[in-house]
Amino acid sequence: MEGRKPDLIVGIDFGMTATGVSYANLSIGSETVKWIQKWPGRSQANENKVPTILVYPNHQSNPSSWGFLSETASEQNAADKDYKDWFKTFLDPVRLREKQVEDPVYSPRSVDEVEGWYEDYHRLLYRHIEFKLSTELAGAPWHSAHVEFIFSVPTTWSPQVVEKYRTIIERAGFAQCRSHTLSIGLTEAEAAAVHTSLEASGIFQERDILLVCDAGGGTTDLSVLGVSGTGTSSLSLEQLDVVFGATIGSAAIDYDFEAYARSRLEIAHLSAPLPLSPEEIAWEMMKSRDFQNTKCEHGGPDDAPVFSVPIPKLDLAYVSHTVGIEYGEMKFTREELQRLFDKQVQKLVGLIDSQLQTMQRKRPGQQVNHLILAGGLGHSPYVQDRLRARFVRGGGHPNAINIQVRVAPDPQLAVCKGLVGDRLRRLKDGKPVLKWRCCRASYGTICKEIYDKDNPMHIGRPTVKDSMNGKLYVTQSIAWFIKKGKPVSLDEPITHSFHRKMSPGDPRRAFPTSIVESHAEEQFLPHHMGAGDAHILCEIESDLSTADETKFKEKNRRFWSLGKHYFKVDYEVKVLIGPADVRFELWFNGQKLSKDQSIRVEWIAATPTELPAPPVVPDVSLTESVLSTQYSQELGVDESKGVRELGGSPSPRETPMTSTNPSTSVPTHESPVNSSTSAETLSQNPSSTASSSTKPSSTNTSSATDVQSAVSQALESAPGADAGASKGSSAGRQMRSQVEEAAEKVFERRGEGGK
Repeated sequence: MEGRKPDLIVGIDFGMTATGVSYANLSIGSETVKWIQKWPGRSQANENKVPTILVYPNHQSNPSSWGFLSETASEQNAADKDYKDWFKTFLDPVRLREKQVEDPVYSPRSVDEVEGWYEDYHRLLYRHIEFKLSTELAGAPWHSAHVEFIFSVPTTWSPQVVEKYRTIIERAGFAQCRSHTLSIGLTEAEAAAVHTSLEASGIFQERDILLVCDAGGGTTDLSVLGVSGTGTSSLSLEQLDVVFGATIGSAAIDYDFEAYARSRLEIAHLSAPLPLSPEEIAWEMMKSRDFQNTKCEHGGPDDAPVFSVPIPKLDLAYVSHTVGIEYGEMKFTREELQRLFDKQVQKLVGLIDSQLQTMQRKRPGQQVNHLILAGGLGHSPYVQDRLRARFVRGGGHPNAINIQVRVAPDPQLAVCKGLVGDRLRRLKDGKPVLKWRCCRASYGTICKEIYDKDNPMHIGRPTVKDSMNGKLYVTQSIAWFIKKGKPVSLDEPITHSFHRKMSPGDPRRAFPTSIVESHAEEQFLPHHMGAGDAHILCEIESDLSTADETKFKEKNRRFWSLGKHYFKVDYEVKVLIGPADVRFELWFNGQKLSKDQSIRVEWIAATPTELPAPPVVPDVSLTESVLSTQYSQELGVDESKGVRELGGSPSPRETPMTSTNPSTSVPTHESPVNSSTSAETLSQNPSSTASSSTKPSSTNTSSATDVQSAVSQALESAPGADAGASKGSSAGRQMRSQVEEAAEKVFERRGEGGK
């Protein structure tokens, strides 16, 4: 499918209360972004979204209805059916546990149960998308057309939850056809920002800063972005600070209204019994179209001072003036509804205040120019008016003096339309709208380092002796390749060079590599496993079984060579940064060998938050721990990591040697990412033997022969050694001089004299 232009692009915003689907039908030559408006149960009306609702018959696993079909009286009121809604946030185990504590009776029993609801809903959604859009395709039937499905995700979801969501929608049928693809695209706040920048680019000026607030049904996401390229047809956005979210949304207003109505109904029920329990009546009143319409219109020009909500199955003769019941309805005032809104508005204002304060601390002197509102709650006239009043002339924030509160075009559809718009831009210009983002965590690989008795990080660490070169290594070290707080380009991969040693005839060609994650700030990153919060995120496998062995480099094949005969295999791992994931590709001799394996990544601002002063660590240099490290220092390579080898245990592992980030235009907002890693790597061999003690001895047993062998190896592995830098050439003389100087220092440190 790679390189083929899609026939159809579909963007899906799965929401807490409703789900939106937009699309662009490229098969007919159109790049217009449209959206599905005809849904089961509403075929005679246009509806921008379909309710995120399922109804199950009791003791059955297949739903009897979904969406608008679930809003009929027979489905809502049936005693033998179970109504499921507002379950989006419960895919997150943390949020589910919180709900189970708050409401142990009505909360889902397990994440597995929620996953089943997700899968059923998405399966029915997929069937309707196929039904509606298959007839619009030109040139190919649905099952052979190239269809791309792109999903948004909430900012509050962890990488594990995002990966779980991907698995569920795959099982539900998306991308079940060979010509269909599925991807997790932008976060909801990012997609809303992209949609606004594409649909209302004229309101922005070069270097403007946007604060996008996507306030939906269950969550609110904030994203701060810088604008560039306004003078061209390709306006671009760059992340300036953390994309984060909170549980603020319109569903909370519904919850509070239900609780308030129930409290009044209970009072009436004590004096004169109602036809249903107060709990049942309050729930139906909250779900009624009367209340939902009044909620959406609150704060608008037609907002009435008093409104009524029908009470189901209530006799018209029932009267309770105490709680405002007459003629089968309960009356509420505008002020009562306003109090429910104000609880969410206050939280929303606090979230925005916090973001502006953070921007003032990190970027003093820069002004936030626009506050963009999207989502269902952001569409509320009352919310818009309150935010305009609060942030007029900055609302006390010196960095938002002239901030303009704006509403995104099609605020309820901004997310799903932004997904499609971003994909169309990439197809047209080869670049996404959002060019730069920052990693919320640091990611690295487990490796091993040559043991240095003077390095305090090596004291007490497990060691292993390499049978090929006789050197002692400490294991379980970490080489970080993506660090928290560094901006990364979405257009170019970060390339890491690796090499490993293999014995001739060794049949093993597939070697696992552990990917490690840490949420610590850069200056506090753990040096090895077991320290700090470093933990295994996933495993990737570098499979060299298809590599041409004639391209391997033979070492120590001469009879006079002191070392063991082995093959040195040089290859590259490319790290591709996507909108919501990181992919790893294995390349050897200019060809891609491995299939992509993705991991989910959360993103954060490039500027770390202020932290307490780091602990004092003895200033012990690592630069002369081994000869090749000293040689690397002469070449200007980052020597602080020493000589490392991928894999911290006796199992074979690769080792990062060098890392490059292709030259790209780094945004002026942040510094470019520095992806340099260690200079030389010596692959761990499965025949390596563990030392007799996990705590290395400080006694020096190395001989001059060991140093001479290291000198020879440094010369062999040095850049240019294989390109004809002979002993008598200028390059060769300079190289040998550098290594000999390093040897002198090592001899002096070991008490063995000079040359």
